[in-house]
Amino acid sequence: MKMLEFVLKNYKNFNARATKDATLAYWRHVEAGGKMFWAVAGAMSSAQLGITLAPAIRAGLIHGLSVTGANLEESLFRLVAHHGYKDFPEYRYFSKEDDTRILDDRMRRVTDTSIPEDEAFRAVEKFIVPMWKEAAAKGERRFWHEYFYDLVTTIGEDVYQGDPEECWLLAAARARLPIVVPGYEDSTFGNIFASHVKLGECDARVAKSGIEYMADFYDRYRELSASAGGAGVGFFQIGGGIAGDFPICVVPSIKYDLEEPAEPWAYFCQISDSTTSYGSYSGATPNEKITWDKLTAETPMFVIESDATIVAPIILSALLECRENPAEANRLIAASTAQG
Repeated sequence: MKMLEFVLKNYKNFNARATKDATLAYWRHVEAGGKMFWAVAGAMSSAQLGITLAPAIRAGLIHGLSVTGANLEESLFRLVAHHGYKDFPEYRYFSKEDDTRILDDRMRRVTDTSIPEDEAFRAVEKFIVPMWKEAAAKGERRFWHEYFYDLVTTIGEDVYQGDPEECWLLAAARARLPIVVPGYEDSTFGNIFASHVKLGECDARVAKSGIEYMADFYDRYRELSASAGGAGVGFFQIGGGIAGDFPICVVPSIKYDLEEPAEPWAYFCQISDSTTSYGSYSGATPNEKITWDKLTAETPMFVIESDATIVAPIILSALLECRENPAEANRLIAASTAQG
């Protein structure tokens, strides 16, 4: 249990301490039967978070997701176009002319890596646009992620370039995890969809709206709460923005808008490098969420002010070790706690 032991031995103070405490509280929560809902912003799929996120889904450590439209599609891109990606480790020293050359090479840079236009966007477009048009012809309406669920589970393995075991979208689709994709219009395929609507080649109604996502999420949240057997549903957030803001509102909305009872979020952790500042919702401390009735004074709360591409794989790796050998994990945790 190398990662868990490493965290227990070395992570004593500051953000390291928060990482350790959040990991142990996460493990206690799911071991007690609790569910964990993840909110994933940023460009985590391009950063290959799927290497640890996909196994965590398969291990039953993640029970629902809120992701940006970009993270949804970019998980698929990594599966079908992995060999076409190009990395730029010296991106900090690029000039405008350097980035113009990347554009001319039909690449789209995301920090130190890049998505290939033809192998990713245009290749996937050939599959998904006919799905939208078929839905329009049949008068069907579906949630945005459902098109991607169907696509990722039906394309042939002959088109794989990335490791399917590292594709979190494929793992989530196979597990039929509940997903919300708020603001999916703000993604490459959201733009492609809009263009086909503008040209009269597709009906905008084939993709259900964000309002319909929330209306459906009321039921999904209550299902997760019921299946948690009293342990509740936790909220694990990477980054800020709509991926986190949208789903965490479900609890107060059920209580105040539907005027029905709702179990509070039972755990909260956010990994973010956004600094706390005036009006910075992404950098707001968890206590502020108490005033909006999203969290309570009893909710275990953790803020890890660090890079999620570093921290999240560490947490997930330690949790996977706990899941694989819970007795040994609990022994190590108890020994570490006794030592202080």
